[in-house]
Formats: sequence, structure tokens, C-alpha cells
Amino acid sequence: MMAELNYHHLRYFWAVAHDGNLTRTAERLNLSQSALSTQIKSLEARLGHKLFERRGRQLLLTEAGRISLEHADTIFGAGEELLSTLKGAGASQQVLRVGALSTLSRNFQLQFLRPLLGRPDVEIILRSGGAAELYPALEALNLDVVLTTTPPSRDAATKYLAHKLDSQNVVLVGSHARVGTGCDIRDLLAEHPVILPTFESSIRPGFDALMEQWNIRPLIAAEADDMAMIRLLVRQDVGLAVIPPIVVEQEIRDGRLQVAGDLTLREDFYAVTLERRFPNPLITELLGRS
Repeated sequence: MMAELNYHHLRYFWAVAHDGNLTRTAERLNLSQSALSTQIKSLEARLGHKLFERRGRQLLLTEAGRISLEHADTIFGAGEELLSTLKGAGASQQVLRVGALSTLSRNFQLQFLRPLLGRPDVEIILRSGGAAELYPALEALNLDVVLTTTPPSRDAATKYLAHKLDSQNVVLVGSHARVGTGCDIRDLLAEHPVILPTFESSIRPGFDALMEQWNIRPLIAAEADDMAMIRLLVRQDVGLAVIPPIVVEQEIRDGRLQVAGDLTLREDFYAVTLERRFPNPLITELLGRS
């Protein structure tokens, strides 16, 4: 009979794989490096494959290591979900773990979460980052939802659910001194510097294509991958900003900034979840309001 997998060994491997550093993991787990190394070697012997390889001071996963990490994420994520689900049945406080692309508008995030804000029975944990780190966290059940403007592709192996929350026109916004009254949007783009999202944004390809169509080569004052930074730059009158109006809705309402015109572009907003047998009821509640 084949020996069973030792999950203590697997957990130690899982911790080192996520830390990427044997010394740091040993200190965090209050173990000696040699003891931790022995545990991992025992797992490698059981699996019949090396899980790590050293390149200088770096500890990198082998192909077998990457596969093992994917399974470990699922195993330990499912364990956390079990505890959370069963404890939640009688708990007075619910937890919602939200991931958002670092480029996403903070105003949009607040708008999505507003029904839960201030509720004494709800704790919201917010995490921002890139798609490469947020979606694995969603698959490992360390996140309940990822907020994004570009939904991931869905396949049989990873069953993402992309819920479209909103779609907004992208506009040209600036100070009253720049926008003036009744100026043609093409003239403004030709005469004034602009603040643009970087190429990672879903807005940028459409804007560049539009400029090509209009035969305009705009003077780029700044590019930022953070909508909050674009908001600050346009408030400082660095140039005209190409953004969805939700990013500067307060400034437009207060009259500090003025919409110069619609760029005939749109940006979509999505909440991405994973097919789960026991979905977080808070997500169900939020999506039911959208």
C-alpha cells in the first residue's frame, strides 16, 4: 500500500514556497533551517521529485514544485474555507476579502463596498496588486472577489465568474483655465498636455487608436498606472486627464474640475469570483445590489 502524504511536510513546503526564503520561513515558524530543510527533503523523497532549485541566493520552484504549490494552495485554502464557513454559521462578524487591481479607481471600490461599510457585523480586508498575484489568491480561496476592468478568460480548469458591475464613458477632464467654454475636444488635445493611464490600462489602446484616427500627436505630461495618482495630477493642473468620471466625481461636483468632452471610449468594471459550493454570503449580497 502506498504511504500517505505527510501534510505537515506539505505545509512546511507551502510556507517556504510563498516566502521564497528558507531562512525567513524558519524564523517565522520558530524552526532551525536544518530542521525545515529536512522536512522538505522528506516531502521530495515521498513525491520523487525535487521541489526547489538554488540559483545563487535565490530559491526557485521546479516544475514539480509549481505543481505541488498549486495543489497545496487548494488544500490549505479549502481548509481555511471550511473553518470560515462552519465558524461563520454562529459567528457575529463576517469577513469579506477583496482584491483590487492597483490601477483601479478607489472611488469605484468604495462605491461597490458602500452597502457594507460601517456595518458592525462585517470586517472588510482589502488587498491591491496585479492580476498575477490576485487571481492565484482567488483560486486558493484567500480572496472572495477580485475587482478589475479586464475580466480573465474562463476555461474548464479555472472557473472564473465575471460579473459586470458598470460601464462608464471615458472623458477628458481638466481645470477651468484649460478647458474654457465651448472648446472643441480635438483642439484641446492638440494644444494641451495630457495625463494618461499606462499601457496596462484597458483605456490606453483605445485612446491611442483614437489619436491616430484624429491625426493628433498629444503632448504627454505624465503616465500613471494608478487612477488616484492621475486624479492628483489633474488637480494640480499638470494637464488634461483621460479618465472615467467616477475617478474625479467629487472634483467635478465641487466645480474644481470640468469635463471637456466624451472621448467615445468606455471602461467596464467587473467583480470576478470563483465557482464555489459555499460562496461568501456578503458577495452574494453585494452582487445582488449591482
